[in-house]
Amino acid sequence: MIKHTKAQTSVRISLGLFFIIAGISHLSFMRKEFLAQVPNWLSIDPDTVVFLSGIAEIILGLSLLFLLGNMARVGWMAALFLLAVFPGNIAQLVNHKDAFGLNSDLLRWLRLPLQPLLIFLVLWSTGALANWRKR
Repeated sequence: MIKHTKAQTSVRISLGLFFIIAGISHLSFMRKEFLAQVPNWLSIDPDTVVFLSGIAEIILGLSLLFLLGNMARVGWMAALFLLAVFPGNIAQLVNHKDAFGLNSDLLRWLRLPLQPLLIFLVLWSTGALANWRKR
């Protein structure tokens, strides 16, 4: 088991809370905003996508906070989730949809690098990167 630094623990807890709040917002007060990110090419009802991704975010957030014995696995699952929803960020740009205060293509472009940063942070803070390097 890898020992986590205080910085990693702080980032992991922050990400866990972020995931929970984002998940709750999917299901309630920001539902319309998240609908703007569902790619047109998905053959699933957009509202179902927003609902299911919100539930997944809540579960991942709780896992980041409480599944300490499986943290590296949780990190990989959260990273895969962030990778899976990245096409939504691209769809928002390509389809010129305003949401989350991103009301210009420039702002939508500037948001894209945040997803790889989140992926890195979740892998680093859970020890998934260090665990992977040890193998």
